[in-house]
Amino acid sequence: MTTLQIRPAAPSDEPAWRQLWAGYLRFYRAEVPEDVTAGTWARLLDPESTMGCLLAEQDGRVIGLCNYLFHANTWSLAPTCYLQDLYVDPAARGSTAARALIEGCETVARDRGAFRLYWLTQEYNGPARSLYDTITPRSSFIVYRKGLAPQ
Repeated sequence: MTTLQIRPAAPSDEPAWRQLWAGYLRFYRAEVPEDVTAGTWARLLDPESTMGCLLAEQDGRVIGLCNYLFHANTWSLAPTCYLQDLYVDPAARGSTAARALIEGCETVARDRGAFRLYWLTQEYNGPARSLYDTITPRSSFIVYRKGLAPQ
């Protein structure tokens, strides 16, 4: 019998988190400099940060990550929780890990009094969208992004 546990990341999880993070970046055809990855990991573990990380662990092996952050918004005095990164090892896809990570993030958001939990995915990510559609209806908003070069 396999046991799935959703838990906050701990310092000793860095190698497993980095492996999943690298897979996540490959999936989205993205590159993040090492100093950003190291800084992200540090912020995810910092109790004073608005960021956090949940991990899915199955039979002692970390198989998924959920990086989230809280921010203010103009629609409520309560914070909003943005589930920024969700990734499950391809060998563990089809398990309950992704849903459990989202539910875990929802619990964290509720516990912190958040007004809303939201996340994004690429339009082409059909398997993820199939899961997300069973959790909540899709928003009608379209996202526009403009990169800003450091000055």
